[in-house]
Amino acid sequence: MGTTLVDYRTDAGVATITLNDPPMNAFTHEMMRDLDDAMLDARFDNDVHVVIITGHGDRFFCAGANIQMLSEVDPTFKYYFCLHTQETLLRLENTPKLIIAALNGHVVGGGLEIALACDIRIARKGGGKLGLPEANLGLLPGSGGTQRMGRLIGKGRALQLIVEAANIDFDRALELGLVNYVWEASSREDFHAQVCDYARRFLPPEKASLAVGQIKRAVQSGLEMGLEQGLAFERELQANLFRSSDAEEGLRAYLEKRKARFSGS
Repeated sequence: MGTTLVDYRTDAGVATITLNDPPMNAFTHEMMRDLDDAMLDARFDNDVHVVIITGHGDRFFCAGANIQMLSEVDPTFKYYFCLHTQETLLRLENTPKLIIAALNGHVVGGGLEIALACDIRIARKGGGKLGLPEANLGLLPGSGGTQRMGRLIGKGRALQLIVEAANIDFDRALELGLVNYVWEASSREDFHAQVCDYARRFLPPEKASLAVGQIKRAVQSGLEMGLEQGLAFERELQANLFRSSDAEEGLRAYLEKRKARFSGS
């Protein structure tokens, strides 16, 4: 698949989705539809086990929603634009495959909201800043920012960052728990290669990617339930894994004192 606003390619089990509208990679409704389509392609491809989302160039991962577009449409369109964006980011969370945000540049507004919907966030050291500045526009982060940031780093810190509307550097974001890693890289290409190497750690035969996907579902969905409901959900996911070839291989390899070779099924 290839579009002018989102590029999609696969390589040995890893799909890379690139937001491509330089220099800021700000998203319109058209870009969000392309991202939605790309995510569906990755979801239905049995050979894809990990997805990387990144931005074109080395200045911006994504600058959020395209302000020019928002200034030209009526309130009804704005509402449905926000609704579809939320639905697309929920698709990221609900897909039982690991999704990594490779933050190659500034990550602001809706760009950060895309990153927050991913499972792991890796930033290039010195590559940019991160924040939700919508309050400076008289708005709130309407693509999940008010909900996901609080769930990730706690209500107090999230509220402070959102109302202050200040951008912070990646090292501070690491301290707060907004990103998982900050890596040195000599170039954007070097950074992407590092992220790809990390992504391949979750591919068969080294890793049981099916189990990784179900772990993601247990955490992403289960934590939104009450404890008893979450535990019941966890049991059902575990029951499914017990019937998998990977679980059979993993248990047998443990008993035979050898390294398991997983198939992803």
